[in-house]
Amino acid sequence: MEEARTTTPVKIGDLGPRSRSINVLFKVVKAGDVREVHSRDGSDHTVADILVGDDTGCVYMALWDENISKVEEGSTYMLKNGYTSLFRGSIRLNVGRYGELSTSEEEIGEVNESNNVSDRTYPDERRPYGEGYGGGMGRGRPRGGYRDNRTRWKNRF
Repeated sequence: MEEARTTTPVKIGDLGPRSRSINVLFKVVKAGDVREVHSRDGSDHTVADILVGDDTGCVYMALWDENISKVEEGSTYMLKNGYTSLFRGSIRLNVGRYGELSTSEEEIGEVNESNNVSDRTYPDERRPYGEGYGGGMGRGRPRGGYRDNRTRWKNRF
């Protein structure tokens, strides 16, 4: 039986670089320009970075494809089961595959724009392609040599 994920209500000022399964109530402060991107799988998408906030702070949120048309400046929304990630060292709020973005009846008055959590930079802990666990030429297995005294590593894949 699969365990249900619990989501946590969070204020924007409390977001960290890798927050998961969060519920956030926010107001759209500024809608950014929509741009087209070409993904690794070969498909084309549209993306926009919008500035969202509450009384504790603001953060940039990446909206993709059909989610871009769901928001407008000055309106309040609820993000359920969202997450944060790092983009060039800065926090970005994301809807993701399992998140849900909906309009909210609850209003947010003033947004604290002086505390932009996206202005803080964090080291990106991801490993470059080809290094570390899997990926690249070695696929995460030792190259050559003996695994122990009896068995030689074989590249089976």
